[in-house]
Amino acid sequence: MAQIDEILTQVGEIGLWLQALGIVIILMIIFNVISFIFNRKKLKELNTINKNVQRLERKIDQIIKHF
Repeated sequence: MAQIDEILTQVGEIGLWLQALGIVIILMIIFNVISFIFNRKKLKELNTINKNVQRLERKIDQIIKHF
C-alpha cells in the first residue's frame, strides 16, 4: 500500500506541474493576443502617416516643378 500511495503522490505532483504549465501557456497566449492587437493598431496609424507623407511629397514635388 505504501508504494501505491507514493505513486499516487507522484502522479498528483505531475498533475500540479502540468496545471501550472497550462496556466503559464494560457497567460502567454493572452499576452501575445493583446500585444498583436496593439501592434496592429499602431501599424495602421503608421500606414496612414506614411500615406500622408507621400501625398505631401508629391505636392511639394509639383510645387518645385512649377518654379
